[in-house]
Amino acid sequence: MASSPTTVREVASEGVAAPTAPEAARQGEVKRSSPTAWETAMLPLSMVAVQVIVVGMLLLSKLTLSAGMSPFVILVYRNMIAAAAVAPLAVYFEREIWKEINWSVCCWIFANAAFGDVLAMGLYFYGLRTTSAAYSSIFLNLIPIATFVTAIVLRAENLALGQWPGKMKLLGALLCVGGTMLVSLLKGPPLHLWPTNLLGYSQAPAANATGAHHNMVVGTLWLCGSCMSYALYFIVQERLVKVFPSTYWMTSLTSLVGSIQALVVGVFLVRDRAEWKLHWNLELLTVVYSGVLNTGLAFLLLSWVIRRSGPIYPTMFNSVCLVMTTVLDSVLLGTQIYLGSVLGTVIIVVGMYAFLWGKGTELKRAAMAKASPTQEA
Repeated sequence: MASSPTTVREVASEGVAAPTAPEAARQGEVKRSSPTAWETAMLPLSMVAVQVIVVGMLLLSKLTLSAGMSPFVILVYRNMIAAAAVAPLAVYFEREIWKEINWSVCCWIFANAAFGDVLAMGLYFYGLRTTSAAYSSIFLNLIPIATFVTAIVLRAENLALGQWPGKMKLLGALLCVGGTMLVSLLKGPPLHLWPTNLLGYSQAPAANATGAHHNMVVGTLWLCGSCMSYALYFIVQERLVKVFPSTYWMTSLTSLVGSIQALVVGVFLVRDRAEWKLHWNLELLTVVYSGVLNTGLAFLLLSWVIRRSGPIYPTMFNSVCLVMTTVLDSVLLGTQIYLGSVLGTVIIVVGMYAFLWGKGTELKRAAMAKASPTQEA
C-alpha cells in the first residue's frame, strides 16, 4: 500500500492496505485453479496475518510520531529498507524484466512514488499524528471509494446506474461517506467496554475543546488528502503496469525513488540534523517493521492470495484491520470509544462490502464477457 495505509503497497489500496492488492488487481485477470485443502485454510489465515501487520504498523507509527519523529524521516528510512527487502526477490524472480526499463518507465515510476510513497503516506502520517490510529484506519477503508470517485471524474470508469452492480457501488460509496461524517461529527456517550491505556501512553492534550476540534479537523483534511493521493497513485500505477509489467522490480524501484523524494522534501521540512539520526529504540523498530513486514512480508502474502483468489478477496478482510485497530488503540493507547464512532464504523463496513459486491460482480461479468468470444471461437 501501503503502500498502503496501505498498503499495501499499503493495504489501504483496495482498502487498507496498502501496497499490493490494487497493484496486482490492475495487472489483468488472474488465472486460478481450484485451491487445495491446505490453500483453503491458508488464504484467510494469510489475510488475517496481513491485517495484523498493518495494525502493528499503525500503532507503532502513532507512538513514534507522537514521540516527535518527523513523518518524512520515517518515509525516508522505511522506503529505503523496503527497497532493500524486495530487491533480492526482484533479482531472483524477475532478473530479465529490468532490461525493459527506459525513460518512459522511469517517469511513471517517479510519478508512482510521488503520489504513493510521498504524498499519500506523508499526508497519512500527518493525519495519524494529529488524530488517532483508530480514526485514521477508517480512511484506509475509504481509499477504494476515493479511487472510484476519481476514476469517474477522470472518465477512467463509467458509473453504470442502470445495473445493480453500479447501484450497489454508488450506495456503498454514499454509506462510507455518511459513516465517516458520523464518526467525525457525532461522538455521543463514551463507551467503557474494557480496561484502557495499558501502555501508559500520554499525548500532549489540546489547550481546550476548540484546540481539540481544530486538531481533528486538520487531521481529517490530511487523511482526506491522503485518500485522494492514493486514488491518483492507483491510476498512475495502472499506466505503469502497462509499460512495465513487473511486480517486484516495480515495488523495489518505487520504494527507492520514494525514499529519495522524501529525503529531498524532508531536508526542507526537517532542518535539525539530530532528527535524522535513528536511535536503538521505537524509531528503529518502526522503520524496520514497516519496511520488512509491511512492505516485504505483507506484499508476498497479498501477491499469493491475489493469484489464488483474485483481487476482491483481500479487500474483504479490511474490516478486520478496522476493528482490531479500534480495540487495540483503546486498550493499549487509551483512545476513548464513543457510541457515534461505533455506529459510523458499522455503516462504513456495510458500505464497503456493498461497494465490493458491486465491483466484484462487474469484474466477474467482464471476465465472462471476455471469455465468451474465446470459447465460441
